[in-house]
Amino acid sequence: MNEDQATTPQQTGKRVLLARPRGYCAGVDRAVQTVEEALKLYGAPIYVRKQIVHNKHVVRTLEAQGAIFVEENEEVPEGATVIFSAHGVAPEVHEQARARSLKAIDATCPLVTKVHHEAKRFAAEDYDILLIGHEGHEEVIGTAGEAPAHIQLVDGPEDADRVTVRDPDKVVWLSQTTLSVDETMETVARLKKRLPMLQSPPSDDICYATSNRQHVVKEIAPQCDVVIVVGSRNSSNSVRLVEVALDAGARAGHLVDFASEIDDAWLAGAGTVGLTSGASVPEELVQEVVAHLAARGFTDVEEVVTANERLTFSLPQELRRDMRAAATGR
Repeated sequence: MNEDQATTPQQTGKRVLLARPRGYCAGVDRAVQTVEEALKLYGAPIYVRKQIVHNKHVVRTLEAQGAIFVEENEEVPEGATVIFSAHGVAPEVHEQARARSLKAIDATCPLVTKVHHEAKRFAAEDYDILLIGHEGHEEVIGTAGEAPAHIQLVDGPEDADRVTVRDPDKVVWLSQTTLSVDETMETVARLKKRLPMLQSPPSDDICYATSNRQHVVKEIAPQCDVVIVVGSRNSSNSVRLVEVALDAGARAGHLVDFASEIDDAWLAGAGTVGLTSGASVPEELVQEVVAHLAARGFTDVEEVVTANERLTFSLPQELRRDMRAAATGR
């Protein structure tokens, strides 16, 4: 969709409010590029531990190019190249890779790495660390692995009442980067009722992209009969967008991987459809939904912009070093 289409749509009475920012964040873009560049540089196969990002389409596309996704390092042949996903890994995963002589490239999002550094620093100062996040999520497992003796998981506001600490004057909270901003602050408020001296992280752990995508959904949701979020079900930030839309006043909300999953019954009687995508979703999937909706009469497309994102991250240093060496013939 070009700007002319967004500003001078055909008026049909049925409209789409298209959220921006949406889709790829800088960390996802970096992780996907890491796999693509590694395949070009080293050739297939390249092994990737866990899904590089939580999106079905991205994983399938990279598999078609020669990436092999595995659950653990033991599945990677000794001496092969393995890429660690954007969600981060515990120190023991790096140790396992070294033990198998794997060439490891760490595609952890730098904003997740920041939380890992905070966990190590507070653990070194002997703090109890309350990690707000979802049990079993790869990012939480990786962060907790930095200081397992010091970290307790707090999975939502209701979990706050079960927390016990050694010293209520020496406790800090950190969080998974892809949570609902509002629910996280509700959890912090509940924790502070019991632990008034609870310290906050030096800077917000919920990443800029998660916050921005939630903010624009809050803007459009009250006007929407239905909000469609493009994203996979194992994508925490995508699932949160549906919840945020419903909490902000959308009458219905649905998560789909592809336009073909949209049920026409969702659109029956709807005048306004909100559309956004999670931070690991390629724009082409959103445009397929735009076309799908247009074919059903939703031809008035208005892009609602609440922020412009310009942040980029450089590729992992291990990969950049090898790319430079290849470019100079060394």
